[in-house]
This record gives sequence, structure tokens and C-alpha cells, in this order.
Amino acid sequence: MIRATRTGDGAGGSPDAARPILAGVVTALVGYTSSFAVVLTGLAAVGATPGQAASGLLALSLTMGLACILLSWRTRMPITVAWSTPGAALLAATGSIEGGWAAVVGAFLVVALLILLTGVWPLLGSLVARIPPSLAQAMLAGVLLPLCLAPVTGLVANPWGVLPVVLTWLVFARLAPRWAVPLAFAAAAIVVIAGLAAEGASVPAAALLPHVELTAPTVTVGSLIGIALPLYIVTMASQNVPGVAVMQSFGYRVPWRPAMLVTGLATALAAPAGGHAVNLAAISAALAAGPDAGPDRTRRWIAGVSTGVSYLVLGAAASVFATLVVLAPVAVIPAVAGLALLAAFGWAVQQAIDDPGERMPAVVTFLVAASGVSFLGVSAAFWALTAGLLVRVVLHTGRR
Repeated sequence: MIRATRTGDGAGGSPDAARPILAGVVTALVGYTSSFAVVLTGLAAVGATPGQAASGLLALSLTMGLACILLSWRTRMPITVAWSTPGAALLAATGSIEGGWAAVVGAFLVVALLILLTGVWPLLGSLVARIPPSLAQAMLAGVLLPLCLAPVTGLVANPWGVLPVVLTWLVFARLAPRWAVPLAFAAAAIVVIAGLAAEGASVPAAALLPHVELTAPTVTVGSLIGIALPLYIVTMASQNVPGVAVMQSFGYRVPWRPAMLVTGLATALAAPAGGHAVNLAAISAALAAGPDAGPDRTRRWIAGVSTGVSYLVLGAAASVFATLVVLAPVAVIPAVAGLALLAAFGWAVQQAIDDPGERMPAVVTFLVAASGVSFLGVSAAFWALTAGLLVRVVLHTGRR
């Protein structure tokens, strides 16, 4: 089990108090604006109304913020928490299921239970670790592929709306990669506002106020197998495990059990309001844990707290973001979401085919997941992992 340790760089001189605070604000802004469109797209795909999707975004923002503050303050490490962006992409690829939105919320609660069990029952974590990483990443890559094609198809469906978004992303991918996706969303927002202004349309003020819509959960076989299990695997393999590795690269050993208990509880609190999964941050974790948060590693925990506070502030604008998504012209928001997922798609593909011995099972997993087929009410993600494991057993049985 991973234990918490505190590390410092031993550097002399008085630390700059503003740097960790600013690093936390940047972490939240980049993480939030780069992927909230993916979250809203995923929730809408599995049956959430615009109001329920906005509620889910608000619930995730608040629970993420509180989890960041609690973990960073208690451990004195810059532990940042995020929503599961790959999990949201999985939802977008899954679509509606039997039982509707209530069954989806029930699946979210099951994911929360599984994350909590991972913290208190080491055997469950060991079972997850036995899933070949190449297959888990291949499943994720297959899920992401249709979403990553949205900028391409969007340029054909709505060139005047999507082209400014893609060009903005391309320019800043060269000049300021960290801000490429947030600025692409800013371009999309300008497109939406310009369209509303041209039409003389207005938005009721009540639609922009934050609100919570609670849903009584139900559980079905399809929601368990088609959403809960794949969402849990993707969240663990693509968020929690890499998140621990990123923190270790900066000299921090994340306390595994407290981290799983806090994120599992956060997921349970967010689920009835429409939040899908809360987990350790992976890519954005480097912004708060790295040198940008100051030279003294023992003070970078302040960046984690600052990230949490910033998420709470951003949560107040959840309905505004959701309204922009609803009012956006065709193909504009899917293009933003696709651009936001390109890096994750590239990483997943690389990890899936990196080991030649695992390449064929990974390719089969990828193709089944990318097909989007649904059988017996169960989504393609489950069948992809099943097919990949079957091919792997056949090819590897009897071999060293």
C-alpha cells in the first residue's frame, strides 16, 4: 500500500507565496475548460436532460473542489482531483440504456461503491491490476475514436462554425499547448454568442443560475455491465493509476486508501445529482505538483487547495456552460470535445500497441470498442474487453 511522505527540495530563501496559488488556479481553469464539454456530451448521450447535465456538472465541480481541499490540506501534498474525462467519453459512446437516466445514476453509485471497495479491500485493486493495461487502453482508444473524428466531420457539416474552433486550437497548440483547448472553447463561445446576436435571441436569466436536480437511482443488468463496470475500469486505468504515477514523478507518494475513500465518497455524493465519477487527476496533476507551483515542494500543497477553491468558483457557472452547449450550432461543441480528447486518444493508442506480444488482442479490443455495437443491452466497451481477453487467452495459452 502506498503511504504518504512529505518531500522538500531544501532550497533556501523565502518562498513565493503567490506561485502555488496561481498554479492551482491555472490547474482548475485548464482542466475544467478543456473537458467540461466532454462531460456534458457524455451525460446527454446516456439520457440526461440539459437541466440534469448542468446539475451533474455542478455536482462534479463541488465534490471535486472539496476533495482537492481535503486531500491536499490533510496530506500537505498537492493532490488534485478531477472528473473522469475518459469516463465521460465512454458515456458518449455508450448512448441510452434500458432503464433510462435513473439506471444510469444507479450505475454511477455502483462505480462509487467499487472505488470505495478498492480503498478498503486490496484484493479488488489487485484484480483490476491484472487486466492487461494494453487492453484497457485499447478499449479507451476505441471509445475515443468516434469522438475524435468530430472535428473532421464537423468541418463538413458546419464549416463556418467549426473552422474558427479548429484554427484557434491549431495556432495555440503551437504557441501555448496548455491553453489550446480552453481557447478553442472560447472561440466556440464566440461563435455561439455571435449566432444568438444575429438571430436576436435571448437567454432567460433563470437558465443561467446553478441548480441541482436529484434522481432516484435504479439498477439494471444493462447499467451494471454496460456502464458501471467499464466506467470503473476506465477510471482506474486512465485516471487513478496514472495520477499516482504522475505524483510519484514529482516526489510525492499518494496515500492510496485515503485517496480512494475520498474520491469514492465524492462520486457517491455527486451521483444522485448526475455526476458520473470523481478520481485523482492525471495530466493536470503535473500543473499543481510541478515546478510551476514553486521551488519548495513542501509548500506546493497550497496549489492543491487553490485548485479546489477554483473548482468551487467554476461550479457556480455550470449552468452557463451547459446553456452554451445547448445553444451551440450543429457540430461546434462536438468539435471542441474531439479536440480535447486528441491527446488522450494518442496516448491510449501508443500504450495499446506498445508491446508486440499484446498487439493483436489490443487491436481486436480497439476495433470492437470503436464499432459501437450493442448486444443484449450491453455497450460495446464491455464486449470489446471481453473479446480482447478471449483473443489473449487463445493466443497466449501454453506459451511462456
